[in-house]
Formats: sequence, structure tokens, C-alpha cells
Amino acid sequence: MTDTPTPAPGQIWQDNDRRAYGRKLRIVAIDATHATCELIVPRGAGHQQAKPGRRTRIRLDRFRPTGTGYRYISGGPQ
Repeated sequence: MTDTPTPAPGQIWQDNDRRAYGRKLRIVAIDATHATCELIVPRGAGHQQAKPGRRTRIRLDRFRPTGTGYRYISGGPQ
């Protein structure tokens, strides 16, 4: 099992919520409690969708692989 890294700008994360299947985000900035993220892949077909590039803020404690959290895909500081 791989460790989940600390969220950092440039990383790609995928939404684990089954209602948002396939939704992927890129972290663009981090502050003390939230990450500002940019939508890169909207959720699956058949749903009302936001356009890629839309930004949202997500609490840092949600970046963990739970049913309503996010799982790490790639990217970030090397």
C-alpha cells in the first residue's frame, strides 16, 4: 500500500465520492486550512458538469482515500 502524500501545489487528485466518479483536480495553492484546486476532468457523463478550469477550495483534511475524500494520482514537488 502506498502512502498518501501531503497535499502540495501541482499534484493531481481524484474525487472518491461515487456521485463525482472520474472527477480530477489539480492543486494550485495551499493555505493553512484549504487547498485551492482547479478542475481538470469533470465527473462522468450524464451529470451536470462544471467546466474544466473552474476553481474551488477544499479542506486539507479531505485529502485522504476515504469514501468522501480524495486519492492522490500524480505530480507535485520532485
